[in-house]
Amino acid sequence: MKFIGHLDIMRYFQKAIRRAEIDIAYSEGYSPHQIMSFAAPLGVGLESDGEYFDIEVHSTKSSTESIENLNREMVDGMEIIEFKCLPENAKTAMSIVAAADYKVILKDMNSYPLNLAQWEEKLSEFFVKPSEVLITKKTKKSEKIIDLKKLVYDFRIEKENPDIIFYLKVCTGSMDNIKPELVLEAFFDYLELPYVESDFHVRRLEAYMNKEEIEQTDVQSILNNLVPLGSAGEDIES
Repeated sequence: MKFIGHLDIMRYFQKAIRRAEIDIAYSEGYSPHQIMSFAAPLGVGLESDGEYFDIEVHSTKSSTESIENLNREMVDGMEIIEFKCLPENAKTAMSIVAAADYKVILKDMNSYPLNLAQWEEKLSEFFVKPSEVLITKKTKKSEKIIDLKKLVYDFRIEKENPDIIFYLKVCTGSMDNIKPELVLEAFFDYLELPYVESDFHVRRLEAYMNKEEIEQTDVQSILNNLVPLGSAGEDIES
């Protein structure tokens, strides 16, 4: 499933929703389409446990029945685990997503001759101790200097035998969007080690929104204000 692009995933859900007889609303105009918004489209090659999308419906069955109907149409590797009703004035998932958790597994430890203590020491030198970590973020049209200390809310290393695991919580959204690959590439550049994308297994664990719209001045206040996107809605009873 991780090698299927976002547009194909959207088409897949459009068909699954019709087959599950979800009473979804359509846009108006010459070419109507299902009203659907994904929080943060996942890049090709990444797995995930925490993807969210919202739809507009004319009517709905209970959460339990809707989940059963949708999962009856799912293929292996795709499962609906929540189906919730959002408030009338709720913004789209795409507009409110603020952060995401990632688990990145270093698949071949033999290519990088460091033990856990050495990894942790290098991470402390690169990210924990400095007051700022400036890198150049390149896009198709431009490049700009960004400070990872303001956009990476958590970055730690653990060992799950026999793997070295990188855990990252990064800013995710339409304004500032940090990919875990960008952070790891900067870290490995600091280590003067080659960064080979195929050596890493990337999995998104969860996506978050801000529970309150407040002025956030430090990382800890941001962390205290983050809640899973699923908390924006309530279960639909029978």
